Amino acid sequence: MNTQSESGDDGRLDPGLAAILSERRQLINLGYRLLGSLADAEDVVQETYARWYAMSPQQQEAIESPGGWLMKVASRICLDLLGSARARRERYVGEWIPEPLPDRTEWISGRSDGTTTDPADRVTLDESINMAFLVVLESMTPAERVAFILHDVFHYPFAEVAEIVGRTPAACRQLASSARRRIRTRQAPATPAPQRPDIVRDFKQAWEAKDIDALIGLLDPDVTTVADGGGLASAEPRPIEGAERVARVLVDIADRAPDLTFLLRTVNGQPGLIAQRQGVTVVVLALDVVDDRIRHIWAVRNPEKLRPWTG
Repeated sequence: MNTQSESGDDGRLDPGLAAILSERRQLINLGYRLLGSLADAEDVVQETYARWYAMSPQQQEAIESPGGWLMKVASRICLDLLGSARARRERYVGEWIPEPLPDRTEWISGRSDGTTTDPADRVTLDESINMAFLVVLESMTPAERVAFILHDVFHYPFAEVAEIVGRTPAACRQLASSARRRIRTRQAPATPAPQRPDIVRDFKQAWEAKDIDALIGLLDPDVTTVADGGGLASAEPRPIEGAERVARVLVDIADRAPDLTFLLRTVNGQPGLIAQRQGVTVVVLALDVVDDRIRHIWAVRNPEKLRPWTG
């Protein structure tokens, strides 16, 4: 998309074009929450803008709210993608985990002037993107997910959600209600945020020390670990359950890969860990801490999902 031809003689963007481009961050935020993938969110944004520029100037001018139009089109594209996602996930090698997001203040990948070019920089970090929340979203039907995200996260009235989903406002209200029930059922109360860094730090130290007893003490007895290699990196094909079993697998990993360096990082707005080999991030771990114990571990090894973590 060439914006230079739309600039004025002084090099500044045309105000109308600037207003359209300013919606990009909001569209990325929407696409990531609906699809769980930065790459897919970027594709949705590109397709949305392509449809905008395919219209004549007269058609564009007739649209009362360009930002609202862009959000509506992006939502519909996401809804279509979600409809085919289940088939794609069935072909996926191993477990599928949403793409993890770094905190841009901790991890800057971009130009030498310190600015970032990665789409992760444009995703607002809040409770609607923590990994536990995104995993629950994966259990929803496409219509539930879209109705819930648009209404509860982006505060769209159900009348507007209905236009996007193609159902009545009352039906969309029911979809969002069903989505909330899924969240209440699947998510346990999380440990208060100030306590989580200490638990994750202790977990890192116990892992580095290969201290099985310390690891077991930090893990919930029913802890579940899920790894995502996507067929591009080695990963356990099925979830691992139980504190002792998970602890022994972690120690085995440390034994087999002594060159790994573990670092504390924010993952999807929550304290987490990354492991690097020779400065390259090879795994990102998102952790769900409940009642001062680690209840879930999501380990992303698929290199295609680690793009934002590569400096």
